[in-house]
Amino acid sequence: MSPTDTHTFRELETAAYCPRKLYYRRRDGPPDIPDEVGRVRDLAFDYERLLADDAALLAAPIEVDPATVRERLRRARDRLDAWDELVDPFDRDVRLDGKDARGVAHKLVDGSEGPAPSLVFAGSPPDQGVWEPQTVRLVAAAKALAWERERPVEHAYAEYPAHGVVRRVEVTARRAGVYRAALRTAESIDGPPARADSDAKCSPCEYREQCGVRTRSLRSLL
Repeated sequence: MSPTDTHTFRELETAAYCPRKLYYRRRDGPPDIPDEVGRVRDLAFDYERLLADDAALLAAPIEVDPATVRERLRRARDRLDAWDELVDPFDRDVRLDGKDARGVAHKLVDGSEGPAPSLVFAGSPPDQGVWEPQTVRLVAAAKALAWERERPVEHAYAEYPAHGVVRRVEVTARRAGVYRAALRTAESIDGPPARADSDAKCSPCEYREQCGVRTRSLRSLL
């Protein structure tokens, strides 16, 4: 498989979220990244200023109160051995071309624990860990970096700067299995997949109106 034939990290993330959404995105092309997403991602390169400068923190596009963001960043700083490398990464916005997937790592950490990609997400984190579609994207980035470096990459980082959350994500056997399942899904799509039977994933989707999914109330489901 040549680099141009591989799947993008975002395609695999979308396959894990909703195969039908991936079908529409392939048909229409990837969406433009909203300006507000770019502004949130920029926060991931400004942690030390957010910790030290009250005015900068108050002006930042954060989603929780400033005190919570600062406290979470302090805990991440104390917990993560790679904090200094995340604050001042070896490289940023790095294109990675792996055996099965390609895409951009927002940060490349190359510290004492070896190389690792970090991806910055503009949305909200779960209470623990990362959302499953984001797991797929993180594993894809780790495997692509491992392919390029010709050495194992056993973890990645997920950053949610609007919430002050930075998490280390191990590339476990279970997460690798979720990644492989998304890869199989992406490879199998050659027409519109079956529609979803719940609107839990449909509400924020840009294709909701044209997809034809009939959402139902809790009363009707019961």
